[in-house]
Amino acid sequence: MEGFRMIRIASIILCFLSFCVSACRHTQPIDTFDPREPADQMTPEEIFQSVQKPRTLTAAELQPSVEPYRIGVGDWLEIEITGIAGTRSRTFVMPDGRLYYDLAGGIQADGLTVQELGHALEQALRRDYTSPSVNVTLREVRSRRAWLLGRLNKPGLYPLSQPTTVLEGISLAGGLFSSRQSGSTEELADLGNSFVLRNGEVLPIDLMALIKEGDMSQNIYLKDGDYVYLPSSLSQNVHVLGAVMQPQAIGYKDNLNLVAAMAKAMGPSRDANLDKVLIIRGSHSAPKVAVVDFKAILAGKATNVELKPFDIVWVPDRPFKILERYFWVAFNSAATTIAVREGSNSVETIDGVSPGISFPIGQ
Repeated sequence: MEGFRMIRIASIILCFLSFCVSACRHTQPIDTFDPREPADQMTPEEIFQSVQKPRTLTAAELQPSVEPYRIGVGDWLEIEITGIAGTRSRTFVMPDGRLYYDLAGGIQADGLTVQELGHALEQALRRDYTSPSVNVTLREVRSRRAWLLGRLNKPGLYPLSQPTTVLEGISLAGGLFSSRQSGSTEELADLGNSFVLRNGEVLPIDLMALIKEGDMSQNIYLKDGDYVYLPSSLSQNVHVLGAVMQPQAIGYKDNLNLVAAMAKAMGPSRDANLDKVLIIRGSHSAPKVAVVDFKAILAGKATNVELKPFDIVWVPDRPFKILERYFWVAFNSAATTIAVREGSNSVETIDGVSPGISFPIGQ
């Protein structure tokens, strides 16, 4: 039944397309373009208005953290009781944050510095050793990692074992993927639509200025969980996201329009608010937005929308009043969906033994 329903929705949408007619141009207070105009009749770029950024980069984001490293889940540590042979072992932190070493039992290690963990182990081992002096060495960081994704030579999940900037992170991933024929990197990495995502927020970083122009004021330090995504300039996808049956990236073809894109996503979901569908266009550092009444398009009361490569169609799941505020909710949600999907395609299983077990190291 559900499959039949999806096919029926798609058929209805496509039928309405044949009845779409021209309508008066509709604008919103912060609309930056009229998406209903064909691409070759667009208003000149210089009169477009960008959506105001909610914030700018802070000085702290451009400086390395001065806080001591705090141990996290998955970190590998080497531990030894000084002066006692056979006590040197490697272990790493359990998912619950505990660490097991020798006769100490489960020590809560997550959140401690290396020095603090050493003191905690000494206290726990005093039941079995006389005034033990414990030496703890951090061997491998796995709790702080950043995603380096897209058109890089080695995209994936990378540990942040030391303060690492965006450029250093890109270098860890082998640098921008380049064409073997021309050696050009710009043709394969779309810097204008690249972004850095942190805790569900697209950071106000201009990666085009950083990578192409060397603007170091954009070279922030990465944090645990960050996504750096540099999409391919050759894919030219249109993303249809939000309250649709099958959110997805659609390969752009000439004359792709909103109704056809919605049909490929199997139509809106039951909770979709079709009166105010957002079309997000332009670079991630200076995005533009327009609001489209999709119901009016289907009713033949408004002209269908021609899309462009890299457009994001966002279908809200609830009404909204303040467009500029809701835009950033939609924009960040769309970027999160894209980044997580790309990350899931890049995950590599790390070989090894389950965390929490310590292994003696030969002397």
